[in-house]
Amino acid sequence: MPLQCGLIGRPKCGKTTVFNAVTSASASMFDAAEAHRATVTIPDKRVQKLVELYSPGKISPSTMDLVDIPGLEEGATAEGGRGSKLLTHIKEADVLIHVVRCFENGHEPIAALDDVELIDLELMAADSLTLGRKIERMTKRVRIGDKNIVQEYEDCRRVLERLNEGIPARRQGLTATERTAVFECTLMSLKPVLYVANVAGPEDLDSEAVQELRSYSRGEGSEVVTICGREEADISELPEADRAEFLSELGLQDLSVERLIHAAYKELGLVDFFTAGDTEVHVWTCRAGSKAPSAAGKIHTDMERGFIRMEVIAYEDLMKYGSEEAVAKAGKARLEGKEYEIRDGDIVVIRFSPPR
Repeated sequence: MPLQCGLIGRPKCGKTTVFNAVTSASASMFDAAEAHRATVTIPDKRVQKLVELYSPGKISPSTMDLVDIPGLEEGATAEGGRGSKLLTHIKEADVLIHVVRCFENGHEPIAALDDVELIDLELMAADSLTLGRKIERMTKRVRIGDKNIVQEYEDCRRVLERLNEGIPARRQGLTATERTAVFECTLMSLKPVLYVANVAGPEDLDSEAVQELRSYSRGEGSEVVTICGREEADISELPEADRAEFLSELGLQDLSVERLIHAAYKELGLVDFFTAGDTEVHVWTCRAGSKAPSAAGKIHTDMERGFIRMEVIAYEDLMKYGSEEAVAKAGKARLEGKEYEIRDGDIVVIRFSPPR
């Protein structure tokens, strides 16, 4: 399943402009009540190198689904309004890309952190309702005295208390048991956040508002990507051959899609590995630290259940020696077992016993 990213932000923060810059979708700015969706291929220069080496009949790159969620204002997530639709979009996201206005709009002064706080308050308000309902449902079972239920109840109550104090769940330093207790609630303020500082031009890449946002993000270990939304949206519509010159004028080396994806991968702790041959070059994505059987399960569940071993070649070794045979001759091909943790750039063959 592709990486699911939800773009959130206040109205007029340039969110749809950023969406267009990343996706080249040319989405309308005038239908702000509707979500825009697009799937983008995750750029990876290693894929082209593997294609040149194997000449496969099929290429399956990794992709990312991006949803431009309508702007959030005070009360937007309240029950009875359009809140339920917005909540669904947000809850489906693996990572929230929070677009923050760091440019003058002619009506309101720049207030980056105030805008961040308003969105957080909306997410926390919705989370409090969800968690409060769970606690209410658990009350009767707690009276019976089941130790496990009592522990879960207390964990949920502590998280709720901090939400009501204005602390987003991702900033609460939740323990393992607290995370388990609130898991089913899909708390939106617990989702990892990647901040996008949307600026007017290259002269604002290190503005006071951007610096404030970076300082705030460090407090929760989040990333900040700075984007000249309007200009990059225009560049994304140009032929690829013409983009480099215009990006250089903005002081950038690549389009925002690459910077956003790299930051999202870092935020979620993701790595890519490959299966490669003359039939297909395929990119697979999993969590960093995933054991070999779990990574094999990304390819097919039978491979995880019947896992025997994994044959591994590092991408760098394949490029250095030029072929799988040369890598093996140099002693760089490896056989790994169930405890092996997959690494970014691994090229693998799975040996497994099909379930009977």
